[in-house]
Amino acid sequence: MAPRYETPPLPVPDAWLGYVAADAPGVDATTLPWRDYFRDPALQRLIETALANNRDLRIAALRTEEARAAFRIQRADQFPGIGIGAQGARARVPGDLNLTGQSVVSGEYRAEVGLSSWELDLWGRVRSLKESALQAWLATDAGRRAVELALIVQVADGYLGLRELDERVAIARRTVDLRAESYRIFQRRQEVGSTSRLDLTQVQTLLTQAQALLAQLERARASQYHALAQLVGADPGALPARAPFDEDTVLAALQPGLPSDLLVRRPDLIAAEHQLRGAHANIGAARAAFFPRIALTGSWGTASAELDGLFDSGSRAWTFLPTLSLPIFDAGRRRANLELSEVRRDIAVAQYEKSIQTAFREVADALAARHWLAEQLQVQTVARQALAERSRLAQLRYDNGSAAYLEVLDAQRNLLDAEQQLVQVRRALLSSQVALYGALGGGPGQRSGGAEAGLSTHSQRASDIP
Repeated sequence: MAPRYETPPLPVPDAWLGYVAADAPGVDATTLPWRDYFRDPALQRLIETALANNRDLRIAALRTEEARAAFRIQRADQFPGIGIGAQGARARVPGDLNLTGQSVVSGEYRAEVGLSSWELDLWGRVRSLKESALQAWLATDAGRRAVELALIVQVADGYLGLRELDERVAIARRTVDLRAESYRIFQRRQEVGSTSRLDLTQVQTLLTQAQALLAQLERARASQYHALAQLVGADPGALPARAPFDEDTVLAALQPGLPSDLLVRRPDLIAAEHQLRGAHANIGAARAAFFPRIALTGSWGTASAELDGLFDSGSRAWTFLPTLSLPIFDAGRRRANLELSEVRRDIAVAQYEKSIQTAFREVADALAARHWLAEQLQVQTVARQALAERSRLAQLRYDNGSAAYLEVLDAQRNLLDAEQQLVQVRRALLSSQVALYGALGGGPGQRSGGAEAGLSTHSQRASDIP
């Protein structure tokens, strides 16, 4: 009764829009476990701790177990429920209610094995409901994998953010120390009359600006550390002092493949497809409700008027009670239920297509960010070198008396901004690689087949459930 499932066509182009050459080198994200992609030992330790302690991931895992139990409950309706029962009764009928005029005491004792209201699933209603529950379970499990992948990406990005702030704090501290020493020197010069009060206030301005920046960065680092601790679900501990952005933090380029590959890569798209399959199964159950329902009830056992004769010869008893039901008038309930199932199927299609469009945009954004941030990093590196040379030359001109200290002030301020921006751009480039890894569906597990393969695997697992 369920309509035949067909995967909706991709609502996105067949290829990525720019930034990716056809023969571009790279590694398939789904064949690259996160331990091989994130090679920094400190980051690996944080991700492992997060996978073990993060509460959102724990809730997602419990949701999967909840959906599995719901599937097993629905699956049990396909089989007859057999039980054992025994009953005994004694009754006295007064004489004025008896034709003989004498009171009668009677008894009945039974011991039976039977089944109760087992539906013969001739039209596939129970099977469709079981299929819907199975798809809900698989969708929830794929959602758990999506949460796991998102957690890995968030921890990696949070770690990079913490490393970025560490380096910016180090630059700010170094700048504060240098400017504090310059301020001390200018104070002595002003005391002996070799420099003006204006130059001293300009040096003090540089110092206070650096001190304010340092306080701001320290606050931002504390906030970033607390956010990372919440993600990890435990105290991240002290991070080792080392270069924050090196080649061991994140590997190089990833191969994005084609947009259609995302259907079998990304767990959120796999979950959306399972939800769509479940909506098709619900239509089958709604259609089957228009046909008669046949249920069997029966028992076999022994019965006797006396307890000690319950298992005597000739006490065998059985009952067989088939029932057939078909509502004649229900005020359009079944028709409305079918229309509801079809509308929910259409909603699931729209949600599935929206999920694909969102995934396409995330990958495209990550590819564009990787491309342009790499160019921006080169430009920013050249700019930082130029500003460093300008600061050196401005200091020489001031020392030789050919320039005012305002020129040195401006050059050092621009140099500090350039150094901070260089660190930010480098972190943004690495974050774009992390985002691309997550957008392509890499991460916790390796999926060798598509959604159909995953469905057959889980279906086989489900059939083995006792």
